[in-house]
Amino acid sequence: MKKKYFFLLLLLSFLKPIYSQVELSVYSEVSIVTAGPGTELYSAFGHSAVRIKDPVLNLDIIYNYGVFDFNAPNFYSNFAKGNLIYTLARYDFKYFLRTYNNEKRWVKQQVLNLTRDERQAYFLFLEDNAKPSNANYSYDPYFNNCATILRDITKSILKNKVAFNDNHLVKDQTLRSLMDKELYWNTWGSFGINLIAGTILDKKATTSEYMYLPDYVYDAFKHGTIYIKNQPENLVKREDVLLNFKENKQKSGLFNPFIIFSILAILGIFITSKDFKNNKRTKVLDFILFFITGVIGCVIAFLWFFSSHSTAPNNFNFLWAFAPNLIVSFILLKNHQHKWLQKYLQLLILFLIVIPILWLARVQGFPIAVIPLLILLLVRYLYLLKNVIVRDNIIS
Repeated sequence: MKKKYFFLLLLLSFLKPIYSQVELSVYSEVSIVTAGPGTELYSAFGHSAVRIKDPVLNLDIIYNYGVFDFNAPNFYSNFAKGNLIYTLARYDFKYFLRTYNNEKRWVKQQVLNLTRDERQAYFLFLEDNAKPSNANYSYDPYFNNCATILRDITKSILKNKVAFNDNHLVKDQTLRSLMDKELYWNTWGSFGINLIAGTILDKKATTSEYMYLPDYVYDAFKHGTIYIKNQPENLVKREDVLLNFKENKQKSGLFNPFIIFSILAILGIFITSKDFKNNKRTKVLDFILFFITGVIGCVIAFLWFFSSHSTAPNNFNFLWAFAPNLIVSFILLKNHQHKWLQKYLQLLILFLIVIPILWLARVQGFPIAVIPLLILLLVRYLYLLKNVIVRDNIIS
C-alpha cells in the first residue's frame, strides 16, 4: 500500500475512540467484505475484511488486516527474511469503498446470520485487536493473512456452531495450484513466487487451507452453515454487491518471462551450434548462464536456510539454479579448465534430468516460463561436456 494511504489509515484508526463499551443495537450487522483483484502483484489475489455497521449508533467501520508500508524501515530486508509486519487498520467504511472505487475493483459483502450477542462478540474481538498494542501481526501469505484471519476469527467466536462445507470445492488441489489459478502463469510475479516456493506449496490443501485466498473465503462463507437452536441455517443472511466492476485480469506484457527466456534460449542454442561448427567456446555465454543461475541459486539458498519464509524450504529449483555456478562462472572465463569440471557438468545434467521427473510426479511444481531456459542449459552443458571439457581443447 502506498505510504500516504498507510499513514492516512493509521490516522483514521486513532481519530475515533475505541468502542469497547458500546452495545450494538438489534439493527447492527457484521459482514465479510471481499474485493476483487487489483493490477499490482500484492493485490492480484483480491482482499478480505470485516465490516460492522449499526445505523442506530451511526457506526460503519471496516477492519482491514491488509495494511502494510513499503517505506517502513528495513521493509525489503525484513521481507527477504520473512519478517513482514502487517497492521490491522480500523476506519470508516466509506474510505475503504472509495479506494476500491478509484481502483475499479468489485466489492461484495456477505451479511452474517448472527444473533445480537454474536455480533457483539465480533465487535469486541475486533476492537481489542485494533488497539495499538495488538494491531500488528506477523504476516504469512499462505497461513496468516487478511483472508485466513477472518476464518480464524469466525471459528474462535462461533466455535462449533459454524461449519465451512467443502462440497462445492474441487478436491485434491495444492496451495500452488490454487495460487496459479489466481495468478497468470506468464507474469514475472507468477515466475518469482513459483521460483522461491518449495514443496510445502505442493501438498494437498485442506478445506481450511483453501481459505488463504479471498475468493475461497467468499465461497466458504457462502456455503457455510451456522447452527441456531441446534438447527442448521445459512451462515450468510444476505449478500450485497457494493461495487460492480469487471474483474481485473493479469496481463503478461511484451517483456514477459517466457518471451525473454525463449529469446535467450534461441540465441544461446544458435551460439552453441556455431561454437560446435567452429570448434570454439563463447566464454561470455557460459559466464552469463552460470552467473545468473548461480545468483538465483544463492537467493534460493538464503531463503531456504536463513529466512523465516514458511514456504522457502525444500525448494528443488536449486536443481537448475545451482548456487556453486556463481563461482564456476568466473572459472569458465579461463581457457583451460580443471578435470573436476567434467564431473561437475555431469552433476548439472543429472539435476536437469531429475526436474521433469519431480514435476510429473507432483513433488514440486516449477515456473512454466523457465522451460526454454532449462532446454538451453541442457544443450549448453552437453556441449561443454562432450565437445570442450573432455577433449580439454578450449579455444577462446
